[in-house]
Amino acid sequence: MADETLKKTDETSKIIDGGFMEVSKGQRLYIGLFGNTNSGKSSLMNMLVGQDFSIVSELSGTTTDSVQKNMELPGAGPCVFIDTAGFNDDSELGKKRIVKTWEALAKCDIVLGVVSAEEVREAGAIEKIIESPAFEKLLKSKKPLIWVITKAEEDSDFARPLQTSLEKIEFFKKNPPVFVDSLTGKNKAQLFEAIKQKVPANFFDSALTENYCKPGENVLLVMPQDSQAPKGRLILPQVQTIRDLLDRRVCIHCCTQDTFAQTIASLKNPPDLIITDSQLFPFVNDNKPAASRLTSFSIIMAAHKGDIELFTKGALAINTLTNNSRVLIAEACTHVPATEDIGTVKIPNMLRKRAPDLKIDFVRGTDFPQTKEDFQKYDLIIHCGACMFNKAYVLERQHNAQEYCVPMTNYGLAIAELNGIH
Repeated sequence: MADETLKKTDETSKIIDGGFMEVSKGQRLYIGLFGNTNSGKSSLMNMLVGQDFSIVSELSGTTTDSVQKNMELPGAGPCVFIDTAGFNDDSELGKKRIVKTWEALAKCDIVLGVVSAEEVREAGAIEKIIESPAFEKLLKSKKPLIWVITKAEEDSDFARPLQTSLEKIEFFKKNPPVFVDSLTGKNKAQLFEAIKQKVPANFFDSALTENYCKPGENVLLVMPQDSQAPKGRLILPQVQTIRDLLDRRVCIHCCTQDTFAQTIASLKNPPDLIITDSQLFPFVNDNKPAASRLTSFSIIMAAHKGDIELFTKGALAINTLTNNSRVLIAEACTHVPATEDIGTVKIPNMLRKRAPDLKIDFVRGTDFPQTKEDFQKYDLIIHCGACMFNKAYVLERQHNAQEYCVPMTNYGLAIAELNGIH
């Protein structure tokens, strides 16, 4: 939506060699490296991305925050590798680093559980590690997980016996680890292959608009150009939608609000589908041909990035809001709100027509409720289209809200409900 994405144009509009738009982070596969301090995560990260990207040191706690690197996963597609702070840093600062580590886990599509061969020299050491609270949390996340044993040098006097002993442990019979030497690149290709095997089905093939229109249909995109729209550029949801429609051989027409009627009149037949910015829902709904289906960029993004049924159900909670209610509005990206900002101005104004004295809080970026107490402050959470987030992260937020019985919807569905458009 134009009204929610003046945001991070360096990430969403970056031109790379050859003149093509770079794939946004929200469309990439997220792969996280998790383990204790000095388990070899940073060296492994450098091996995977083919450059010295993460700082490597024998000092505990060198990685103080999550470090991300974009690359093309060989034979699969665009991904983001995330190097995280180690689990077993008990210092006060270390506890804060771990918060960032768990934030990274929420974004991950695939998890690499990293353990160094040095950590498990002694009998029973590996069992203690995988049964520790931190590693149990990795397992409970139910994300695809690959165990990686690092520092397994070819000339190590314990790497081969360790591999033999792990093969006898029931847990590792079902979850065979990959032994790597990050310095020499030993088994790098084997690890890439293991990652490819864990990529969710159809991850790189999912079409943004496949549930909304068919090849050969006519689709009209209504693109607002208000004070929030970046001058001279289309914003990310519009670019992604156009690209997807082109790939699917759909006939595309584009207009702004002031040329909507003229565009409709110029078409031989009414458009099969109209995709509009959510803030124009009432105008487009009142002026569109009766035969044309209607949706918004935000709703399409919500269905692509999250659970659309949960979002739709959450929108119904708008009808239960009272002056005693409290609503959280969450933006995926940080930006300076403009006078026409949909998240901080337009949606709050629409809500207060229903309940003038309800309380509204705002969060941006990675800020979001974490605990039961944080969630249960709210009667409703309204999220932006999340074009800059990946699907795993959006689903994590939805499922956490669901766990604590807090309804959650998104901008497009909220505006449709507020205007009685279904």
